[in-house]
This record gives sequence, structure tokens and C-alpha cells, in this order.
Amino acid sequence: MPRPIAVRCTGLAGSLLLAGAAWLGGASSPWEPTVTPRTILAGRDGVLLPLCWLAGTLLLTGAWWAGRRAVPSLRHALVTAGLWALPLLPFLPLGSYDVYSYACQGWQLAAGLDPYAGGVGLLGCPWTDAVAPTWRSSPAPYGPVFLAMAAAAAKLGGSLTGTFALLRGIAVLGVVALGWCLVRLARHTGVPPERAVWLVLACPLVPIHLISGAHNEAVMIALLAGGLLAAVSSRAAVSGGVAVPIRALLAGVLLGLAVGVKATAVVVLPFAALLFPGLARKAVLAGGAVAALAAVSSGTGLGLGWVAGLSGSGLSVQWTAPPTAVGMTLELFGVPGAVTGARIVGMVVLAAVLVALWLRARDRDPVLHAGLALAATVLLAPVFHPWYALWPLTVLAVTLPRDTRWLAAPCAVAGVLCLPDGYNLALATKAQGAIVVTVLVGCLAWKVLYEAKSDSRRLAVDHGGPDRSRGVP
Repeated sequence: MPRPIAVRCTGLAGSLLLAGAAWLGGASSPWEPTVTPRTILAGRDGVLLPLCWLAGTLLLTGAWWAGRRAVPSLRHALVTAGLWALPLLPFLPLGSYDVYSYACQGWQLAAGLDPYAGGVGLLGCPWTDAVAPTWRSSPAPYGPVFLAMAAAAAKLGGSLTGTFALLRGIAVLGVVALGWCLVRLARHTGVPPERAVWLVLACPLVPIHLISGAHNEAVMIALLAGGLLAAVSSRAAVSGGVAVPIRALLAGVLLGLAVGVKATAVVVLPFAALLFPGLARKAVLAGGAVAALAAVSSGTGLGLGWVAGLSGSGLSVQWTAPPTAVGMTLELFGVPGAVTGARIVGMVVLAAVLVALWLRARDRDPVLHAGLALAATVLLAPVFHPWYALWPLTVLAVTLPRDTRWLAAPCAVAGVLCLPDGYNLALATKAQGAIVVTVLVGCLAWKVLYEAKSDSRRLAVDHGGPDRSRGVP
């Protein structure tokens, strides 16, 4: 078993190397790829940049993986997570140019423009050259809650640097709020808080993509965790004989605001409703969510235009999303339009899975099933980016038994997909990655069907029915 201080120092060394990678070649303005064969061969910094990124990522991920087996205390987990994030604060964003898209969309809203009416290339922005070309023509896919924050950052920050600094500050506050909620959620669900904090806050995806990349997931998952905490706290209070409908309202408001950051947060609402007894409190929860979202939509003047903007996120075609990978593989073998078809099938399957999970959650743990619903959303959605893995990780970390390898392993893999300048390695391995993921999807589907068939056989035997698989009457 590795010593906690050795784990902490190893991860800190990795974080310092990643800070070096951000200094040498993070996502800079104007947009320019920094990790290419030409830049690597051009000189010392070109070689040093990928080495810092690779060594830093491996050290940070390895320390997180090794440390999860024995976290000595909550204080150790919190201090370690903070130390690993600290070196990345002063430098350029790592792994994505998305924060510059946030800045431009915020500037548009602050200038009286509608970010849902067109991309930065159409509506204009003084920092357009910092936005990745892929997203310059796409309208904003984010909800009015986050766009209001981005607009405030652009107005107060003035320059791109100032806006970026404020957006990173918002992300840091989101991570701090998430940590506060995690500790209390874990205590309510009976999971050791130090383990939950380690799994989420010390996960390399947090310092790389939430802190350095300043992704709005920091705000969304903090609001999700807060809404679930209010719901779980209300359940405990009700079981003690105290009526607390105000907590249903608070849970609804927080979850509604989470939806107002990213629409995918809506999948948690039906599961949160199961934590409240009686139709009246469920109605208060739903009413709070709708009221919060309506208030922000009306206050910003944006309405529901962000719903149409969600379609722009489908521009990314990568094998990291299993339905897209299956479609890419079929197209490799000559099936035209397979990506679109596979994505539609994936959404249909997702709807069925969400309904099945909700039905199971009615007499089981709603919080666990909310986490599983987020995991299904990540796996079956048309697009996957590494930081999406934090959605289910946040909820499952406070509900799962001690063995968390199957939860941590995908997050570890996701952490190495993006180069320092935001280039996704999935783009360089389209055919190979699509075929591998398709094979994995096939194996998983076979395993699920096989286990379902085995369960039905066991159920028949337990109820005295015939076991035809062995020819026994």
C-alpha cells in the first residue's frame, strides 16, 4: 500500500509538469495548434511540451488511482486535491479552447446580442480568433444560467484575459461548493466522505478540465450536488417527523439552475422527486425547478432559444461516444448515413434505459439510480468529451461500495484524451478507435443479454418452474 505522503508528492509533481505544459503550449489566443509534428521538431520547447504533458498526466493519474484505496482522512483528501489544482491556476487553459467560446458568448449577451441566434463568426466578438474554428459558426449550446455568468465575467473583465480570469474564478468556486456538498452527501448516504472527496476532487479531470480548462461542468455538477443534498436532507428530516417542504423548493431551484447551465442535468430531476414523499412535495420540487429556469430565462431575455442551440454540439464526430463509434464503423464498411442512424438508436435506447432506471429506483436508492442515469446519458449521447465523465462520477462517488475500479478506470482513460492545446487524440485515431469501441459495445451487449437470460432462468427455478436449459422438468 503506497504511503499517503508519497501519493501526494507524486501527484503534485505531475501537476507541476502539467503547469509547465500549460506555460509552454496551453490553449492560447489566437487559436493555434501547439502539438504538431512541425512544432515538436522545431526546437527544445516543442519536444519539452509533449513530454511535460505525458509525464504529468501519468503521474497525476497514477497517484489518484493508487491513493483511492486508502485515504487516511477527509483533511488529507481536501488538502491533496487543493495542492494538485494550485499549480495550474496561473497558466493558460489545458485540454480545451472552450473557455474562449464562453468569453465570446458572454460578451455577446453583455452587448445585447442573442448568443443563440448564431456563432461568434456571425454575430461577432472582439476575441473571435481565440475560439476554435470548429465552434465559430455554432450558436451557444449552454443554458441561460451560465450565459448570465459569462456575460457578467465579460462585462467586469473587460479584456479576454480579465474575462478568462473571472471564468476560472467561477469554476474554482464551483469546485469548492462541490466539495462542501460532497462531504455532506456522503455522510447522508453512509459513504466515507474522504473516499468520495478523493474520487471526485482529486480526479485528474478536475484540475485539468474544471480548474485549468474552466469548464462550466464545475457550476453544473455543484448545483446538481446541492440539489441532491437538499433532497436527501429533506428525506432524513421527514423520516424524523419534521415537515420541510421548503427543502423540496430549494432542491427544485438548485436542480433547475443546473439544467440552466447544461440541459443534461434534467435527467436527475425525476430521481430527486422520488426522495420526497407525497405528491405535494414532488410538485413543489418540479415547480421550483421550472420557476428558477423561467426566472433566469426571462431575466436574461434569452427565453428557450438555448434548446435549439443544443443541436450544434453534434458537429463533433468522435469514437469516444459509443453510438457514434458504431456508426463510424458501419460507414467504414460502406453503410452511408450510419452515424446519424446510430445516434438516433442511441437516443432511443437511452430513453428506454432512463425509464427502466426510474422504475427500479422507486423501491431502491434514488441517488444511486440518478448516478446510473447520468452514466447512461454519457455513454449513449451522440457526443462525449472527457469532462463529461465527471457527471456520473460526482453522484456515484457517494453511493457506490468500496470497490470503485470500474468507476475510476474510465475517468483515468478520459484524462489522457486531450493534448495541452485541446486537440483530441480521438481525432487522430478515428478508424482504429471506432472499431475497438464497437467491439466493446458488442461484448457489453452480449454480456447484458446473457446475464438477463441467466437471471430469468434462475427466477424460474426459484419459483418452481421448469429449467429447460438443462432439460429438467
